[in-house]
Amino acid sequence: MDPNEAAAICEGRHGQPFAVLGPHPAAKGWRVTVWQPGAERVWLEPGGEAQPVEGFPGLFIGKTATREYRLWAQGHGTEWTVDDPYRFGPVLGEIDEYLLGEGTHHQLWDALGAHPIVHEGVEGTHFAVWAPNAQRVSVVGDFNLWDGRRTPMRARGATGVWEIFLPAIGPGTPYKYEIRSNSDEVIQKADPVGFGAEHPPRTASVVRDLAHPDWHDGDWMLRRQDAQNIDAPISIYEVHLGSWRRASGNRMLSYTELAEQLVDYVHWMGFTHIELMPVSEFPFDGSWGYQPVGLFAPTIRHGTPDEFRALVDAAHRKGLGVILDWVPGHFPSDPHGLGRFDGTPLYEHADPREGFHHDWNTLIYNYGRREVKNYLTANALYWLEEYHLDGLRVDAVASMLYRDYSRREGEWVPNHLGGRENLEAIAMLRDMNSAAYGTHPGIMTAAEESTSFPGVSRPVDHGGLGFGFKWNMGWMNDTLSYIQKDPIYRKYDHHKMTFGLHYAWSENFILPISHDEVVHGKGSMIAKMPGEGSQKFDNLRAYYAFMWAHPGKKLLFMGCEFAQGREWTHDHSLDWHEADLPQHRGVQLLVRDLNTLYRDLPALHRNDTRPEGFRWLEPNDADASVLAWARLGAAEDEMVVFVANFTPIERDYRLGFPAAGQWTEILNTDAAIYGGKDRGNLGSVTTEAVGWHGQDHSARICLPPLSAIMFRHTGRYQ
Repeated sequence: MDPNEAAAICEGRHGQPFAVLGPHPAAKGWRVTVWQPGAERVWLEPGGEAQPVEGFPGLFIGKTATREYRLWAQGHGTEWTVDDPYRFGPVLGEIDEYLLGEGTHHQLWDALGAHPIVHEGVEGTHFAVWAPNAQRVSVVGDFNLWDGRRTPMRARGATGVWEIFLPAIGPGTPYKYEIRSNSDEVIQKADPVGFGAEHPPRTASVVRDLAHPDWHDGDWMLRRQDAQNIDAPISIYEVHLGSWRRASGNRMLSYTELAEQLVDYVHWMGFTHIELMPVSEFPFDGSWGYQPVGLFAPTIRHGTPDEFRALVDAAHRKGLGVILDWVPGHFPSDPHGLGRFDGTPLYEHADPREGFHHDWNTLIYNYGRREVKNYLTANALYWLEEYHLDGLRVDAVASMLYRDYSRREGEWVPNHLGGRENLEAIAMLRDMNSAAYGTHPGIMTAAEESTSFPGVSRPVDHGGLGFGFKWNMGWMNDTLSYIQKDPIYRKYDHHKMTFGLHYAWSENFILPISHDEVVHGKGSMIAKMPGEGSQKFDNLRAYYAFMWAHPGKKLLFMGCEFAQGREWTHDHSLDWHEADLPQHRGVQLLVRDLNTLYRDLPALHRNDTRPEGFRWLEPNDADASVLAWARLGAAEDEMVVFVANFTPIERDYRLGFPAAGQWTEILNTDAAIYGGKDRGNLGSVTTEAVGWHGQDHSARICLPPLSAIMFRHTGRYQ
């Protein structure tokens, strides 16, 4: 045996171990080079005893008549029998190799990662990882004493992918890849396409079998497209799974417990969707999942991938969609993660002006590299395919769109045209949205995007980014600024409540009151409200009614629905005892009723994204801080009129109505059941032929202080 090759094998430097190890044709059979560190004697079955290679402990050479041999070894007083991993052929095929090289493998997780399979009649696990600049890559775990010299992998040509089939390795096995860089640095990394992970603070990946899903959500999947388009009622409950509710001893709930408790609660509250803050595996609880390391692994904090699937399945069986908060904008620099994965800047840019995010001390993906673009697009498709998720909310899109985002002059690199737009990130987002909608009809994607970048929710073939929806951050900032003011000053900021209607149809908007509004010293929603005691609750109820009546889909963060008093924290349960207090319970019941009305009345949702669904009745009464409008569906739908009084003064108010006749009061935030004083309109009002607010008919109504009212009219409108 060539001593240089023998030394390279023993020292863990050999980049082509299959060229040396395993069976190779010889006269009357196969010549087998065996690598078994720690062995003193080795036998081939069949074939007899192999001879040690002098000067290289652990290397043996033997002969056998068949490739289907096993190894029997003795050493240091023990014996073991194994299948030689170097007798097995490749698992990846030519199509995989072609797509991997081209960067268009949209089912990347089928090729890479750790897959329990039967290969050439033997049970084991196939491992594959992309590390194009590595000198050598090995799989390590308890099964080989975490020694990277023992199981070096096979390089697959120009793809940069390494693979190996390890017999007798099955689900539940922790593993990492040990990588020897071209500069002889030896590092251990978790699997970028790992389907499971160890409990933090341990950082290894874990072999999981995704091959046998157990779904019972066929009815939901068939009607999902009707439940998620722009004409559907979409009301989203945003959840941090680790702190929604905790068991005794402050224990996080499991996916199994959440499948019952969370799903039943969201269904009872009348929301249509659950949005999960990131569940891709992450090392630090305080990042809330926004610094993910295992993009393909549901966090083990709550259970296994199969149990996560069961949570999604339970939601679907209740008619609830499930949206995942997805983070392709940055990733942490934890040593076991993607940073300098093969000893070089592989997933990230080498230049920190492009590859480092100052706001979060994280690394930025190199979107222009075809393999990285493929990795992210395939990851989005993975969650939709393997876990039947109904949509993706994409985090921090603004940070992806602009090269100068949160950077001073001289700290960023212009694009090749000299501009500030990140053209590569834009191309990745378009590719992701096109692939997601193209392969999974009925899903939805939503962008958290805080600038005026054009066409975020316009189709790609019309020049847009291809998202289905965009969070309306401007609406959120303006209206929260208004509602936090003392009512005596609100007339000076009246425009903040009306400005959103100037651009309401420019995108398919979601109105978000998210976790970002109740952390970092911003206080809870009820704490933002001015006034004392019951006035705070009056303000909040009126604001929520304003939100649900306003054009746009809805999103509310957990705890806001019952007006939790303290600011949210990730390491404790919500204060569920507050939901039993009358004022808090009243807010909760109001949100439940708002969801019911929003779902049941097409006028409140059918034209959320079109101007024909909205008609101003009174946008200009700043002195009284009164707003009024009509919501309109199709010609056969009942009309809804909304009116709000954002002062603590009860008003006898004449309101124009878009049709004559009787208008039933269907919601009044001053109702006693919600914590108000039951001031209202005795069930209905009847219009008279008095022109008002640009309408031919009007009626005098009672506007309670700090309240909002909705009226419904049956009949056609002009």
